[in-house]
Parts: sequence; C-alpha cells; structure tokens
Amino acid sequence: RSIRRYGLSEALGCFYADGMLPSFLTSFTTFFATIGPIEAAVIFAALTPEIDRGERTRIAVRAVLIASVILFGSLFAGGPLLKQLGVGIPALQTAGGIILLVIALDMIFARPTSAFKLTPIEDEEAHSKEDIAIFPIATPLLAGPGAMSAVILMAAGASADPLAYAGVVAALAATMLLTLVLLVASNELSRAIGVTAQRVLMRVFGILLAAIAVQAAFNGLAGSGLLAASR
Repeated sequence: RSIRRYGLSEALGCFYADGMLPSFLTSFTTFFATIGPIEAAVIFAALTPEIDRGERTRIAVRAVLIASVILFGSLFAGGPLLKQLGVGIPALQTAGGIILLVIALDMIFARPTSAFKLTPIEDEEAHSKEDIAIFPIATPLLAGPGAMSAVILMAAGASADPLAYAGVVAALAATMLLTLVLLVASNELSRAIGVTAQRVLMRVFGILLAAIAVQAAFNGLAGSGLLAASR
C-alpha cells in the first residue's frame, strides 16, 4: 500500500510541478478566449431558431468535430510546418502574442472582433445554407485564424516538455468538449445569459488573454536575443 501511495504522490507531484497543470490552465484560458464557445453558442442559436433539437445536436456535433480536426491538425502540424518554412519559435511567439493581444483588446473594450462575428456576406450565406456545420460554425467561428494561431503558439511553447505539451492537448480537448455542450444547449444558454453577462465574461477572459499574449511576445523577444541586445 505504501508503495502505491508513494507512486500516486509521485504522479501528482509530476502533474503539479513539472508543468502539466500550469500548461493546461494557461492553454485552456487562451483557447476559451480565442475559440469563444459562449459567443459561438449565441450565434448558433440565432442561426437555428426553427430547427428541432435533434437536428441542432447533429449540426453541433459535426461542427465541433470538423473544428477539432482543424485545430488539432494545427496543433500537431503547425509548428513543424513553420519550422520547414524557416520560422523559429521566438518569431512564432512574438507574432502569435501580437495577434492574441489584438483579439484581447477587442474583447476588453467590447468591440466586435472578426473572431466572434460574421461579415454581412458570411451572415447572408449562413442563413441561406441548409447545413451550417462547416460554414460558418466550424470555421471561421470556432476554428478561425485567432484560434489556430493560439493553438500553434501554445504547442510551440510547450514542445520541449512532454508533460506541458500533454497539458496543451488536454486543454484543447476540454475546450472543444465544452464547446459541444454549449452548442447543444445554445437555446437555453441564450435565454439564461444576457448581453451584459456575456460582455462581462468576455472582458474577464480578454484581460487574461492580454496577459498571456504579452508574456508570449516577451518570451519571443527574449528568445530572439533582441532584449539582450538592447541592454
């Protein structure tokens, strides 16, 4: 028994100390802010007012599966692809941090950002399509440029630590699972949460995302040697 308890304590120690839990929390916050499950659920409810619950669930499952394929593909293949193009991790961290900071500022000041809204042309096409799972729900609402940039950035930052990388993967899986739940319950969610509550949540996650984005940019600049050179 003592051996088993020791093994469990060692496993929990690795989980907390070696980077998996911090990586999971940072990545989950970033993914929740950039994927926008609540905003996507509100838009989904607006696009499916006349559709029965069974069909709405089918569309939600298909949309989340497609978005997951895109985002997990970005997670596993985005970094190696950029490496083949000669883009290093410091450059990716700096560019990704800037992109996420722009999204965070839009969230904080409640400005509608392209990550969470449709253009007039996209909105018209979405209402005219029979199946909205691929467009606009899967992309660009869930797997948009901001979300893909966040996934690649988080994966690149954790690439040297297997436990931290596992935390990123787990965070993305948890975010997509939560997104599916919110899409399925989109009608109930849109009735329960008002515009004010939605904007409060958006601002809170915007502030957290801004801090993560600035830290990523700092890490990129430090890794490039520019900060050291400026001293």
